[in-house]
Amino acid sequence: MTLLHAQLDKPTLLRLSFSVSPGALTSSDIIVTPAVEVRSLHVEGNALFVETAEFSLCREYTVLVRGMGMMPVDGGPCLKSLRPDVPMGCTLLDGDYIFRLFAPRATSVRLYLYNSPEQSMGTEYFLSPSKDGVWEISLRSALTEKYYAFRIEGPHGHAEMFNSQITVGDPYAHAVVTANIWRHPGRCVLPGLIPSYDWEGDAPIAISPADLVIYEMHVRDMTAHPSSGVPAERAGTYRGLIQQGMRGGIDYIRNLGVNAVELMPCQQFASIELPYQRHVSDGLYNYWNPYERNHWGYMTSYFLAPEPRFSEYANNTPGEWNTAAPAHINEFRDMVKAFHRAGIAVIMDVVFNHTSQYDYQPLKYIDRKYYYRRRPDGEFTEESGCGNDFATEMPMARQLIVDSIVHWITEYHIDGFRFDLAAMIDRQTLMAVKEAAEAIHPGVILIAEPWGGGKYDLGKFSALWYAAWNDIFRNGVKGRDPMHSKGYIFGSWGESLPEDFGKWMLGSTEEKNGPFKDYAHAVNYLESHDDYTLGDFIRIATGSARPGQVIGDVDQNVRLRPDQFRIACMAAVMLLTARGPIMLHAGQEFARSKVIADHGVPDARPGVLDHNSYEKDDETNWLNFEHAEWNRELVAYYRGLVALRKKYRTLRHAPAENYRFLAADVAIAGGFVVKGVEGETDLVVLVNGNLEHPARFNLPPGEAWAVLVNEHAAGIEPMRRQRTDTINVEPGCCLILARERQ
Repeated sequence: MTLLHAQLDKPTLLRLSFSVSPGALTSSDIIVTPAVEVRSLHVEGNALFVETAEFSLCREYTVLVRGMGMMPVDGGPCLKSLRPDVPMGCTLLDGDYIFRLFAPRATSVRLYLYNSPEQSMGTEYFLSPSKDGVWEISLRSALTEKYYAFRIEGPHGHAEMFNSQITVGDPYAHAVVTANIWRHPGRCVLPGLIPSYDWEGDAPIAISPADLVIYEMHVRDMTAHPSSGVPAERAGTYRGLIQQGMRGGIDYIRNLGVNAVELMPCQQFASIELPYQRHVSDGLYNYWNPYERNHWGYMTSYFLAPEPRFSEYANNTPGEWNTAAPAHINEFRDMVKAFHRAGIAVIMDVVFNHTSQYDYQPLKYIDRKYYYRRRPDGEFTEESGCGNDFATEMPMARQLIVDSIVHWITEYHIDGFRFDLAAMIDRQTLMAVKEAAEAIHPGVILIAEPWGGGKYDLGKFSALWYAAWNDIFRNGVKGRDPMHSKGYIFGSWGESLPEDFGKWMLGSTEEKNGPFKDYAHAVNYLESHDDYTLGDFIRIATGSARPGQVIGDVDQNVRLRPDQFRIACMAAVMLLTARGPIMLHAGQEFARSKVIADHGVPDARPGVLDHNSYEKDDETNWLNFEHAEWNRELVAYYRGLVALRKKYRTLRHAPAENYRFLAADVAIAGGFVVKGVEGETDLVVLVNGNLEHPARFNLPPGEAWAVLVNEHAAGIEPMRRQRTDTINVEPGCCLILARERQ
């Protein structure tokens, strides 16, 4: 008989698992180090349950069973059983500030209050341990200080990060002031200083998923470039984004006709990374990021706090404290309210699969072993590719995620969420998020990025009634790689089959051999913040640029050739006539090009097309609205297609049985007739992906048709009318027809 495993189910209950039933063991056969009194035993199958005196969660133990082996005691099950039911963070109650921190393995927790963020030492208080791993203190609310932070002491040893000399913020803080250095030290704003707000009757917007046309965008990039027209003091800010009468920002977005924006990360994140090619403490070495920046924000530091870097009052000077908090809270609210008044829902891109890696991320210093997934050697797992993986399955990690979602809905009227690398979030957490969010906002939008950590499962999220990014559509229509794996719009089936055309256009549902239970779950897209822009994909695929090539004339590179314009239009037609939610990425409508700017840093490769600009700042990522003017015909084409989709509910809600797919007389050409719903007229969509030959389609006989979209323009007004039973579509071109009513 061999001892296989030892785990702590409760602080006074040790479970030992053996290869066979343990038989007649006695208390004297069980030795725990450091010493813990063994009180009683009972056997269930191959398990021995040992009632003991209380184990300390902040110590490491081993257990020896005479003649059967020795094992370290796994405290994880006991930690997982802790489920405190009190509010975390700092709350105001009956004239008191109550500070609570869940730190189940800590040996001491100290609170510091500060008058200013620059103070190195504040007024010190010791928290007391409460039940279920919570540390707590109550102070009268008539405090003179404005900010607070914690220091946590705990067990030392391999893979521990407890450090009583490091001050960290509160994971539940609503506003945090941070220093502009890579360690990102934080001072949390006391709740009594959080400003009140008049929502003026505003409420979250409910939009049917199938009706969504989402514009994915970065807050700063939309107005940082001078061409946006936003004054320099507001450029790149929440308020700059909603300043009316500007060339860029909210007016530009509204004029496109989209009904939702998806904000790239606005949870407070670590925007500065460690020095490039210089050794720093902790053995860290940055060999990958010469910019020392994280512009996109997929490195969350505080789940409930908005990013102050986008405040009008932000101080982003290196080495100084950004004291925009808490004024930026109402700036964020103003932004949401302005979008709502424009009829545009606000979706947040949230990152819960991992947290920020190099800064004083509070969860790591509160309890790394509780909040993060670890390898057998105790180090972080890195399946996210971002240095650490958040243990969403742990009850208080799950609760933090759920509380964060509830907070953004209630305090900021957020309409929906896109979950980064959602395959790394456990099923129970996803369901808890859905239940809590829908209880507050029944029409909440929930979208998963359905991969991450080596996992990929679109169907899983559809089964949970989440929408998900549909890369089946993306890869089929555009292709995987502009050099080696081109898709339909480039005259190739690529990795697809002719019958896949119908799958793409009907929302990749199970009835078309796709993964989605409902087409409303398939978020169809061709471009996102990741990888090449669609415009650059087209440029590379058609030979006007190459990966790694230095672009000599950036302005000329932006301007589309006639063949590239036709391909871009074909992509837009397929995207905006497919069933399911639609997502555009900012600048897709003018074939945005991302050319690496000369930031004056080593190893930057200026002039090269960028497929992953997460670490670069304004000059590579911002939107230049001069480029929108240079490709204004494409902008108008997108605007016309969005208007067409909005006008015809048929394109968004017709059932599959209303569709009849049309064959052409050449390969790589497809189309369909869709019968109108709710009294609307029938529509025909024809897409000739063959770049060499025209395609002839047979239309329903004896009908008169109005041409709404051709290779030059798109809209809701007829360009011409014709009566024909057959029609030709030129190479690489599209037509959309509406049946003329008799």
